[in-house]
Amino acid sequence: MGGCGPHLIRLVLMLHFQGQMTCERIVAVLTAAGLLISKRQVVRLLTAKLDLFRAEEEEAFSAGLRASPFISVDDTGARHAGKGCYTTQFGSDRFTAFRTGPSKSRLAFLRNLLGGTARYAINGAAAAYMRAANLAHGVIEALSGAERLEFACEADWGAHLRALGLTELRVNPDPVRVASEAALWGALCAENRLGSAVILSDDAGQFRVGDHALCWVHAERLVHKLIPANDRQRNAVEVARRMIWWFYRQLKAFKFDPSLQRAAELRARFDRIFKRRTGYATLDRLLKRLLANKNELLRVLDRPEIPLNTNASENDIRACVTKRKVSGGTVSERGRLARDVMLGLAKTCAKLKISFFDYLGARLQIPGPHVPGLASLIQTAPT
Repeated sequence: MGGCGPHLIRLVLMLHFQGQMTCERIVAVLTAAGLLISKRQVVRLLTAKLDLFRAEEEEAFSAGLRASPFISVDDTGARHAGKGCYTTQFGSDRFTAFRTGPSKSRLAFLRNLLGGTARYAINGAAAAYMRAANLAHGVIEALSGAERLEFACEADWGAHLRALGLTELRVNPDPVRVASEAALWGALCAENRLGSAVILSDDAGQFRVGDHALCWVHAERLVHKLIPANDRQRNAVEVARRMIWWFYRQLKAFKFDPSLQRAAELRARFDRIFKRRTGYATLDRLLKRLLANKNELLRVLDRPEIPLNTNASENDIRACVTKRKVSGGTVSERGRLARDVMLGLAKTCAKLKISFFDYLGARLQIPGPHVPGLASLIQTAPT
């Protein structure tokens, strides 16, 4: 990197990823300070130590998945190489990680949970997943009774599906998709990648796996978005919203003082609220839909440590949205990785009460405060 030392690398990383400054503005600031530097040099500095930071970020991600009682998830649009992509956020009160790819499907979500490398396993968890997805019994038997049940890469798995004749089937649900999702889920369970974590989401379909909980704010938002046509309908919507928010406050109080008796009372009250019929057909259908999600909306009664909303995820992913608005998209693969890795590390440091400036200095071997490995800090962080 010519005459660019670790102090300059730290400054550029701080300005770009935490300060959300464009490369052009960083060049202007450094030039004004008397440093002769080009935009190309700034771009190179952003990925100069990427392999070092990427390795630690992946360790922190794995540790966060295993050690956290919940994983809150969200996604947003992203631009890479001139194409529309998606950035998925994973986080808890201990860590944040971002993964950007061309798809936000459940297959992509499960691959990201596995660390980005597809591994497939047909086991009890995979079989249960396939049964829940209503995959044909004969297909489940063929997969479970095969001689080989574990596959280390996508090519081997694809060849296995072709050998069983599943790629030729034209039925619903798609056996290739469901079997692939199930085998990825089976690998996740076999490796215990998620520990006992509950996945908390806004009800996007790709996130509904494992122990799943729903965000109450997004649930209420469905009622808030209704457009009533008369006073009677407006009153029905207003009453429903007041009851939902009253019940939400009851759940918040339960989190501080949980008990089996109180949980039973809240389950009964949930039924009374969402089994109501108001005469406003659209609202009644929505209340019935929320009633069907009772277990996921009331997951907190079994796991009081999980949040009631995904506000933290929306706060985390706002950094990616800001980055997209300020700097547009990424062009190179290293640029995409740098964006995900460094934004995730900055957020993780903030949650662990670590100065991102000190963290960068420690990893770049600049004299200053010692910062232990983030993975170890995540594992020992108080709940």
